[in-house]
Amino acid sequence: MSIRGILLLGNPKLYEVSVPVEKHELDNIAGLVQDLRDTLLDFRSRYGAGRAIAAPQIGVMKRLIYMHIDRPVAFINPVLEEMSEAMIEVWDDCMCFPDLLVRVLRHQSCRIRFKDQDWIDQEMRLEDDLSELLQHEYDHLDGILAVSRAADGKSFALRSQRP
Repeated sequence: MSIRGILLLGNPKLYEVSVPVEKHELDNIAGLVQDLRDTLLDFRSRYGAGRAIAAPQIGVMKRLIYMHIDRPVAFINPVLEEMSEAMIEVWDDCMCFPDLLVRVLRHQSCRIRFKDQDWIDQEMRLEDDLSELLQHEYDHLDGILAVSRAADGKSFALRSQRP
C-alpha cells in the first residue's frame, strides 16, 4: 500500500472525534490497516520509536488503531474498560510531535474490547506499557492529544533533553 503523511501538532483534524467503522467498510479497512502498518514502520525506521498508530494520525477519522509489537493487531471500534485505579507516570511521545515528550498519568491496567479484521469480537487485558500505549492511541480516536493530558505546566521536554 503506501506510507501516509502524519498530521502534526496544531493540525485541527487531530482534535476531531472519529466515527465508528461499519461492517460494510471492511474491504476498505484492509487497505487502511496496510497504510497504517507501512506508515508506522517507516516512522520507526526514521525515529527509532513507534509501537502503534491511530487512523486519525494520518487524517482518517475512523475508530481504528494499528499496533505492531511482537505481532500486528488491528483494533476496530475499540472500547477501553475496567480502568485500574492505580496510575503510572510516563513520558509520553507521539508521532504527531516526534521531538516532544509529555509527562502524563495513565491507568496501570485496562481491558480493551474490539472487532478484528474478520469482524469478530476480541478483547485483551493490558498492563503497564501496553495499557499506557493503548490509552494514548485511544485518545487519538476522541481527538485528545497527550499535550492535553500533561500532568502540570512543567511536564514538557524535548527528546534531546529527556529527563
